[in-house]
Amino acid sequence: MSTTCAVCRRVFPAAVRRDPQAIQEHHLRPERRETSPTVTLCRPCHDQIHATFTNEELRNDYDTAAALRDADRLAEYLSWIRGTEKLEIDVVTSDHVRDRR
Repeated sequence: MSTTCAVCRRVFPAAVRRDPQAIQEHHLRPERRETSPTVTLCRPCHDQIHATFTNEELRNDYDTAAALRDADRLAEYLSWIRGTEKLEIDVVTSDHVRDRR
């Protein structure tokens, strides 16, 4: 059975899931984990989301997979990641996020 990332929409075969970190659950409302809905993401998308947005932004503005897919700040990344099978990428926390932590 395959798994689809809720943000980039790449499909990963069951063989990929042998790596326990390849597919991850993302809490759509960080810091409210007990009540937060989750979506299934590939590791690169999960890492990129947390490097691009603060938890406050995720809670207030990007608390659905659709909102994340439509986010201007992820557009270039999503265009790139959809054309690759990579499961590990170098992620640099944006100045936007770093300044607000």
